Amino acid sequence: MTNPDLLEKSLQVTIDHRQDIDGRIAILDLMPTADDSLPAFSAGAHIDVHINDNLIRQYSLCTTPEQFAGYRLAVMEEPSSRGGSRTIFQQFAVGQTITISPPRNHFELQLPAQKVLLLAAGIGITPLYAMAQTLKAQGQDFELHYCLKEPGTGAFEDEIKSQFSEQSHFHYSRVAESGRLDLPDLLKSQSLQTHIYLCGPAGFLDWACDCAKAAGLPADQVHFEYFNAEVELTGNAFEIYCSESDVSVQVGPTDTIAQALKAAGVKVDVSCEEGVCGTCIMDVLEGEPEHRDHFLSDEEKADNDQIAVCCSRAKSAKLILDC
Repeated sequence: MTNPDLLEKSLQVTIDHRQDIDGRIAILDLMPTADDSLPAFSAGAHIDVHINDNLIRQYSLCTTPEQFAGYRLAVMEEPSSRGGSRTIFQQFAVGQTITISPPRNHFELQLPAQKVLLLAAGIGITPLYAMAQTLKAQGQDFELHYCLKEPGTGAFEDEIKSQFSEQSHFHYSRVAESGRLDLPDLLKSQSLQTHIYLCGPAGFLDWACDCAKAAGLPADQVHFEYFNAEVELTGNAFEIYCSESDVSVQVGPTDTIAQALKAAGVKVDVSCEEGVCGTCIMDVLEGEPEHRDHFLSDEEKADNDQIAVCCSRAKSAKLILDC
């Protein structure tokens, strides 16, 4: 785990190597600019990448410290990109120096486990590839299932087939011999002590979580991370009172809390703007939030004492926040 004291610091790294796959995925190797080592991390970790002065995005680390001395990212250019993946894919080049955060991990492996299933769709393979490396190194029983449209459209396909020939399974939805993953059937053969790790688009995660629930797997054995989330940001107007700043702010129907706070001069740390990363979480002192994020657990949402201000709103007419 990264030292929490490092989380507020930024790091300068150089793009040491770049590999493009299928004309839409860039694999970047990042190395320290100074003669120094990068902070340690564990499988499932991600870093913030500063795209420009006003834009920060999160990307999972694809290796383990034992496999590679630097940080390796795989970034897919998304048609709906608001500037993050598109800028990286089109402009980030070998030799360029960029700013990143130290790694943090909200998606750690819970070991030991009787059995682990890794289920990835698309670019969601990135943290699970690192997990597979860790699991194999520790002699852990696991399977890796990778869902893609066609061969050659994913990241690390050849590496996975080579390194995990006995544990990996590829499901190509446009290849008749392969076909889509039949998750309900797969789960029938699994012990109820199996832990599942999921990463992919929101629709894939929702479907996989529903399948796991139907199979009787306990919720605390189903671990997932969204890399791209669809969030409805609009709603009724409400008021925010900032207890520390002594500022009252009106949040309009099309505003987010973060936008309204920033406009009023209140400092807000925001990164993903999709309720995925947890950067913008604030404490709720009074009022009832309307949670729309994918970061807080169901239990944390039920407590109603935290809110992701980049996307969530208020059920009550007023929220009092510790800011």
